[in-house]
Amino acid sequence: MFPDLLSWLSRGLTQAEYWQMALVFLGLVQVTIFTVTLYLHRSATHRGVDFHPALAHFFRFWAWLTMAMVTKEWVAVHRKHHAKVESAEDPHSPRFHGINRVLWRGVELYQDAREDDAMLEKYGRGTPDDWLERNLYSRYSNFGPITMLVIDVALFGLPGLLMWALQMAWIPFWAAGVINGLGHWWGYRNFDTDDTSTNLSPWGVWVGGEELHNNHHAFPSSAKFALRRFEFDIGWAAIRGLEILRLAKVLRVAPELDVRPNIPVPDGETLKAMMAHRWQVATDYFSTVLKPQLALEARELPRRLRRAMRSEGRWLDSAHRERLQQFIDERPQLVQLMQYRQRLLEIYDIKSAAAEAKLEALRQWCAEAEASGIRALEEFSLRLKGYALVPVRA
Repeated sequence: MFPDLLSWLSRGLTQAEYWQMALVFLGLVQVTIFTVTLYLHRSATHRGVDFHPALAHFFRFWAWLTMAMVTKEWVAVHRKHHAKVESAEDPHSPRFHGINRVLWRGVELYQDAREDDAMLEKYGRGTPDDWLERNLYSRYSNFGPITMLVIDVALFGLPGLLMWALQMAWIPFWAAGVINGLGHWWGYRNFDTDDTSTNLSPWGVWVGGEELHNNHHAFPSSAKFALRRFEFDIGWAAIRGLEILRLAKVLRVAPELDVRPNIPVPDGETLKAMMAHRWQVATDYFSTVLKPQLALEARELPRRLRRAMRSEGRWLDSAHRERLQQFIDERPQLVQLMQYRQRLLEIYDIKSAAAEAKLEALRQWCAEAEASGIRALEEFSLRLKGYALVPVRA
């Protein structure tokens, strides 16, 4: 009996080799990652994709079993993050909570946020509310990980305890810590969004594609996170595979941008594309208009301040922001280019039931830009007028 007990403690009922346990562990955490990115994030929160009811319920069950995750709570916290991004009300902004706290203790911020009943009601609408949700997944959320612990130890013995501990820490660290923390702190940006979101890697593999965080903030409802030719999103690959099996239906992806030649004045197609690609407009303006001017006038400016021009110094402290503004004020052409940028972005805020007011403001902006005598501004305007959306393929 004693040798049998030792045998069970070392390898559990399966008597698996350690390399086999490692493969099982990697498979289990990948299912957990897909549960977060495919179901909780892209489907339940942003409605970019729908899953077959049986698969959707499996994801709900797996979230309960491996993370004690209640769908309504996760969805509400993440929707509030988008609604209040980079503000004091953002549940997990490193700008306000500090990068170390978000990276290493991000799960605590999530737990604090989910205690807000008013927030859950406001941002958690449309999430599952059936008998199982009310009487098991929400009511006894901690029973899931306890059940997972029993299964892991029974199947793999004491190594199963380590597997379980790593499973429990995987999402809190990689999602609540790395994505919510480093994803607003370090990396590259495709789009000058109105926040500090970054892409951590062009190959969104390790955390299911969530590494492409700046792309997601530019197009939150898109089921596809990879938006450049050199980027890869393993979550999107999984969705396409599930589509083939008729287990998923894509509802929204980021619209593709086309640039038509020789458009004399902005038209309805221009405005539609401009509204859909707001952050592409801001990015193009910086790259083609401001960046060349900075190369001429701002060589002595620290790199941090040059980069801050993309957001008009919004994320700098008051001293550095004042220094940047003083630098701009001393250069008339840079002042003019920044004013044109501000006026262009103000078109998005025009309150009107019809599009004519926005279109008229855009036409006036383009006419003045092309008469400014600034070549980069004129070329940008000519390109902007050609914006159009690529027709969606049936």
